[in-house]
Amino acid sequence: MDPERKEPLGLINTRQKILVVDDELEVVELLKKYLERRGYQVITAGDGLQGFKYACEQKPDLILLDIVMPGADGMTVLKKLRAEESTRKIPVIMITTKRWTDSIFEAEGDGATDYIMKPFEFEELLEFVKRYI
Repeated sequence: MDPERKEPLGLINTRQKILVVDDELEVVELLKKYLERRGYQVITAGDGLQGFKYACEQKPDLILLDIVMPGADGMTVLKKLRAEESTRKIPVIMITTKRWTDSIFEAEGDGATDYIMKPFEFEELLEFVKRYI
């Protein structure tokens, strides 16, 4: 799927806010562009600590959270999000290249809403987003 294509998009309610937390700038920019073109507001963070801060301040409707990041990884951030009253109920979709089933079980046990593997198709990600917003 090409996020640059110019055909009609079926825009979504622009009040819905998504926080994308990933240390790979290219991934963040592609997701931001793709989701904004579909009418979502997108906030981005380049690391877990910044992502947690933005989640507490901005109260997004959904968080897309990478697992493998320097500093506070996604699993640490997920635990903090679930421990904080103001972010406890925000859906969190974990995004990662990790393919070990232990990671999936750990993420689910820590309160992840769902889990998607890189690389993914943009349409597949959009289905996850629509499911949880």
